[in-house]
Amino acid sequence: MSKKVQIAPSILSADFGKLTAEIAEVEAYCDRIHFDVMDGNFVPNISFGAPILKWVRTKLPIDVHLMIERPWLYLEDFAKALPSGSQKHESVIIVHSEACAKSGKFSLEKVLKMIKKLGVKTGVSIKPKTSVKVLKNVLPLLDQILVMTVEPGFGGQSFMPNMVKKIGDLKKMGFKGEIAIDGGINAETGKICADAGANILIAGNYIFAAKDRVKAIQSLKY
Repeated sequence: MSKKVQIAPSILSADFGKLTAEIAEVEAYCDRIHFDVMDGNFVPNISFGAPILKWVRTKLPIDVHLMIERPWLYLEDFAKALPSGSQKHESVIIVHSEACAKSGKFSLEKVLKMIKKLGVKTGVSIKPKTSVKVLKNVLPLLDQILVMTVEPGFGGQSFMPNMVKKIGDLKKMGFKGEIAIDGGINAETGKICADAGANILIAGNYIFAAKDRVKAIQSLKY
């Protein structure tokens, strides 16, 4: 592998009542923080929004994963809520290709350009049933592609091994940016994804439900 594998704990699985302490416990051993936003419409669950992001305390870049309808309405709110330190420019706002129009004012291409103007990196996520081919025309605009290896909406789901092929497909398409994997990641599935060429592993329950969180994180480093 030519790239170091980065670890991004999903704080969706953390204790929201002591979120600052939960992040502080793991951030020294990780590379990024993953912030899952769900609206109860695009996915069948509700999590948190920009007001919570504003109070996240970390020195790490934050990847804001917008599993929401009409994400363009909230891009500026989330960009403003990101920490104002140097890591902001390494943070990513990730939209779902399925939530953007195929053409017109709010096409995926237009939405990604909107994100770029906000001074953060661009990301797009695809659900398991979505082909990587839908991203062909926007690859030059993307810093990160997030491949879902479960149906988005709930933590703790089983890893879908047939999604791993998408990593190689993206590389064959010429994508040179970061490829992240989210869903059912543990020491075994993480290695499968890393060996296939993914360089960001997102894990929620595997880290925050572990008796030894540091050991769980270290088991994902390849």
